[in-house]
Amino acid sequence: MKPTPITNQSARQFPLVDYHYHTATLGRVSGRCVKAPKSFHDISRDYFDIEANHDFLSEAAVFATLIITAAMPIVAVASAVLQLCRMLPL
Repeated sequence: MKPTPITNQSARQFPLVDYHYHTATLGRVSGRCVKAPKSFHDISRDYFDIEANHDFLSEAAVFATLIITAAMPIVAVASAVLQLCRMLPL
């Protein structure tokens, strides 16, 4: 609870503050963490056991598509470099 200022309406000065203000104490409170019902490891294990299996095939197909799409320019560059090496007079 905040202290209430005591002021005189006609006076032009700062409000008086109660300097003997004390915060409320909470009984039986400690700074220890509360034991969570499930750890992060248990939550992630549950996710990977149940939900991740449903999306595996679609994610694997998307990953394979990305790998093939990224590999095509690399193969094209390698082919162009080999043709350039064949054309150079050595």
